[in-house]
Amino acid sequence: MQANFLIPLGEKAHVPIVSFSATSPTLASIGSPYFFRAVQNDSTQVHAVAAIFKAFGWRQAVPIYVDDAFGQGIIPSLVDSLQAVDARVPYRSAISPSATDDQIGEELYKLMTMQTRVFIVHVSPDLGPRLFVKAKEVGMMSAGYVWIITDGLTVFLPSFHPSVLRSMQGVLGVKPHVPQTQAVLNFTTRWRRKFQRDHPEILDANLNSYGLRAYDATWALAMAVEKAGAATYFSFESDKTKKYMVGVSRNGQNLASALLGTSFRGLFGGFALEADGQLRASAYEVVNVNGNADRVVGYWTPPPAGELTTRSSSKVASQLGTVIWPGDPGAVPKGFEIPMSGKKLRIGVPVKPGFREFVSVSTDPETNETTVTGYCMDVFEAVVKTLPYALPFEYVPFAKPNGESNGSYNDLVNQVFLGNLDAVVGDITIIANRSNYVDFTLPYTESGVSMVVPVRPDGSKNAWSFLKPLTWDLWVTTFLFFLFIGFVVWVLEHRISKDFRGPPSHQAGTSLWFSFSTMAFAQRQNLVSNLTRTVVIIWCFVVLIIIQSYTASFTSLLTVQRLRPTVTDMSELLRKGEFVGYQEGTFVVGLLNSMGFSGDKLVSYNSIEGFDSLFRQGRIVAAFDEVPYIKLILAKRCSEYMMIDPTYKADGFGFVFPKGSPLVPDISRAILNVTEGDSMTKIEETWIGKNNKCPESSTSPPIGNQLGLNSFWSLFLIAGVAAVSALCIFSVMFVYEHRKLLFPSKDDLHSNPSFWRRVLNLFKTFDEKDLKFHTFRDDRVGNEINLADLNVMTSPSTFSVETTEFPAGSSQKPITPPLDSPSELNESTEPRVGEINNMDSHPNSSVGGVIATADGEIITSRVF
Repeated sequence: MQANFLIPLGEKAHVPIVSFSATSPTLASIGSPYFFRAVQNDSTQVHAVAAIFKAFGWRQAVPIYVDDAFGQGIIPSLVDSLQAVDARVPYRSAISPSATDDQIGEELYKLMTMQTRVFIVHVSPDLGPRLFVKAKEVGMMSAGYVWIITDGLTVFLPSFHPSVLRSMQGVLGVKPHVPQTQAVLNFTTRWRRKFQRDHPEILDANLNSYGLRAYDATWALAMAVEKAGAATYFSFESDKTKKYMVGVSRNGQNLASALLGTSFRGLFGGFALEADGQLRASAYEVVNVNGNADRVVGYWTPPPAGELTTRSSSKVASQLGTVIWPGDPGAVPKGFEIPMSGKKLRIGVPVKPGFREFVSVSTDPETNETTVTGYCMDVFEAVVKTLPYALPFEYVPFAKPNGESNGSYNDLVNQVFLGNLDAVVGDITIIANRSNYVDFTLPYTESGVSMVVPVRPDGSKNAWSFLKPLTWDLWVTTFLFFLFIGFVVWVLEHRISKDFRGPPSHQAGTSLWFSFSTMAFAQRQNLVSNLTRTVVIIWCFVVLIIIQSYTASFTSLLTVQRLRPTVTDMSELLRKGEFVGYQEGTFVVGLLNSMGFSGDKLVSYNSIEGFDSLFRQGRIVAAFDEVPYIKLILAKRCSEYMMIDPTYKADGFGFVFPKGSPLVPDISRAILNVTEGDSMTKIEETWIGKNNKCPESSTSPPIGNQLGLNSFWSLFLIAGVAAVSALCIFSVMFVYEHRKLLFPSKDDLHSNPSFWRRVLNLFKTFDEKDLKFHTFRDDRVGNEINLADLNVMTSPSTFSVETTEFPAGSSQKPITPPLDSPSELNESTEPRVGEINNMDSHPNSSVGGVIATADGEIITSRVF
């Protein structure tokens, strides 16, 4: 109050006003360039108080303050700092500076009826002792209570009478930290000696932090005066406006600038003023009243550290040392309590005719006693039993005198906001607009909104059911691989295996027959190539897996009853303008409107029977509801309905409490303990039923566990790589063996055949038997021409071979010369050998030879 009066005067007179005791934050809002505060602003110590709240997890506090400028100034900063650590102020207790003990007691009795047990005291040193003595008298210094005092009382604790300190046992307080330096010790010793000489009647006097601040402020002012020039300090000009009786200092502005620039090491440590004339924030001590003195249990440092530290600074910042609490030295108070002298918690419950498995309200007509049961009630009661304290409550049905519902769920939740109810328990969904007015606990049910539709047999059992176990891409891929494997087997076997010889049609049929017969492992052809055997072994393994998978899927398709939903897509309902249902009184109607459903297409129901009746009458084709209700419906109508995805986001059921209620975190933690334990399963089995075998939610009709290519592509890849590798190896070996056909020697280049002619000759050789292979060894011996049987001399001179030139394009045919042998008589029936040679004089003619039997079968032929 003095500062408020002096600051305007100092600003008009240009005289700096230096205060070492005015701590109200409201003074900073004046913004005078001539006001300097050499003491900590109260807006600093409230952060230390908030750090204590954060350390112990308290959620509510009631400030008790003196009803004057000193007390009122701290309240805005205190409320803001508490909100920053998620704590709220449900009530403010203002006590007049002239209040009597009876008035103080009356206010304390009022506080006792509230749940909050944490009180922050910001009063003057003459009012504080009377307050705590009265609090001790009414029983508010017992176990469960928390008292925190600001530095307005804490710095005066050493001067309080021992009887007052006995009434303050367990109180926490904050005060500026004074470094115990040698300079401080020397000064306080000198001060006590001088104070004792001046006031011998006062014993054990102590110098508190305000005295030390005054000493530092005096030094700062003296240094600033010297810096600004002491000779002209007391020079004033007259006030030309004649508004004030004082003049205007000629050196005041320089003195103010000098104060801002003054910094030194004082008793409190470093002294320096900010640009706005406020003292820089310093550390605070957290003290605990124990016995006849206060004991330091921690420190708080200002930003950027902004931490509450223990006496051992190496520990975690948000912890304190051992604290002695009122009434129970060892137990940390939880910060709130249900007053035994007060009323029980009034828990509102919804009233509705259907879905009574969740909430059921019944009244005994004889005793008029109301009974509330249901899934939600059992969960809440199980949660309350796990709390570490008693929580007395009573259910209050939200109903009219005739027993009907008194409004919607939003109306019921609003009763908590209005203060008519302490909480709401029931099938209340957590949604955003409700959370603006009340607090919800964590959800205790599954979340989401889904669509429910009737089901019918899927009709998959028909003449073409055998195709359904595999998808079309797998059918096509398997068929193409059968053709490919048949081709590979033909390439590798037709030159060396008798089973794959014959006319082209016979070879093609045999190859395909062999490939497709692997489905039944009925192939009879002998495989003689090791490459072919490797390919076929891998392919048989692939076929075995596909057949076994097909058999299992087809068996399931024919034996298991399958149901399919009548509707699978919400957009289909919107496009056709179908009627849909929703549960009456829930938020789902708003969700459907936001999805695009018009109000005239929405039909409400309030029970499972009403839900079932709407479908049977054909009034709706689908219904939207929350997942917990859908689980209950499916438990009772498992074979008639199906839940269809997607599930639209919702947060599930939660319990409702007033905004900032300290019960919310405890109830939420208890919900986690219940939902993770066996009790939740028992509650669900009691009210909803045991786990049923209803079909899972889906977005499309069942397809009988179809097998797709994605399940077997790796097998096809292995078989394909093996087959291609075998083809490559065979091709390289074949070309290398007959490389002279493609790359003839220099002696044979005189014929100069074209490249394509050589390639054609290579393919002709590819189509012939490989007589060198062991499977044709016996045939080759039998077909050799036995010259002895022909009675012919085996010497080379036996044959007279005559060459004849035929120009290219000549129509004349070469004639085999007569054999110079007695076998000429039998030449019509015995094998004949002929040879035709071409002369070098005709480069475009060919040279060749054949060995043939009389019936015309060519044994071998070769072009040279």
